Amino acid sequence: MPRRPMSLSYLCLAASMALVGSYVGLSKVLVLVFPVFLLAWLRFGIAAVAMAGWVRRGADEAPLSAHDRSLLFLESFFGNFLFSICMLFGVSLSTALTAGVILAGIPAAVALMSRAFLGERIAPRVAAGIACAVGGIALVALTKHSDSAQPGSLLGSLLLVGAVLCEASYVVMGKKLIGNVSPKRISALINLWGLALVTPFGVWQALRFDFAAVAPASWWLLGFYSIAASVATVWLWMTGLKQVPASSAGVFTVLLPVSAALVGVVVLNEHVSLAQAGAFGLALAGVVLATWPVRSTRAARAARN
Repeated sequence: MPRRPMSLSYLCLAASMALVGSYVGLSKVLVLVFPVFLLAWLRFGIAAVAMAGWVRRGADEAPLSAHDRSLLFLESFFGNFLFSICMLFGVSLSTALTAGVILAGIPAAVALMSRAFLGERIAPRVAAGIACAVGGIALVALTKHSDSAQPGSLLGSLLLVGAVLCEASYVVMGKKLIGNVSPKRISALINLWGLALVTPFGVWQALRFDFAAVAPASWWLLGFYSIAASVATVWLWMTGLKQVPASSAGVFTVLLPVSAALVGVVVLNEHVSLAQAGAFGLALAGVVLATWPVRSTRAARAARN
């Protein structure tokens, strides 16, 4: 099978992270309409119907090994179930702009997890990037906590940090999984695991919810959220990851916090305080430091010669 152009893989990764950021921002609207567990349950249920034809194994695809099955469950548990719960509760207790600042720590979290679980060395520049990302998160968390009008904002920030760790786990595990399972099937299977995990909580909240009171616009937004979160973003990310190394793919996560913050400012009319602007600047500086490609010493010598 001919390899697709690398630029197309980059475009898939960029589109995936931009979509994630947009639905993180727009979820602020949805959590005002639907309880969090019900929202997650509806998301996974709608996506399961949309991806029903993606579950079956392809003719040229090997049966799932025990290792692949474990990775699929963990990919869904951290990247779907826990990420959705932490992100939705976190956004409901804070703002889309705050979510954008904190989610900018994903590349730094990926670097730390790569060091802890894969034994990869953290370069001094990456360590500086991690410090910037942590500084931005701490600044926005302390700023929001001091605002008496939002007493739950510190908890919201902590939940968003949890979402960062979940998303980083998803990125680190994805590269191992994509070598054995097709992007479409990964998308469908981890969504089914997410549906199974959240169903007891979703049914509990559905029994007490007045569905007739939901406006048509909210249902349309729910449809976009479900397809974007469970279908498009996963498939785009896994498709791009087939040819791009995980370390290089990490740079595209910068589009997640940027698009989330843009939705908060442009669509939701959220006010940007000086502290938030400084925190976002720190977070983006951390992203640049942690993910900017570095030429190897050998390549640098060759260029000089």
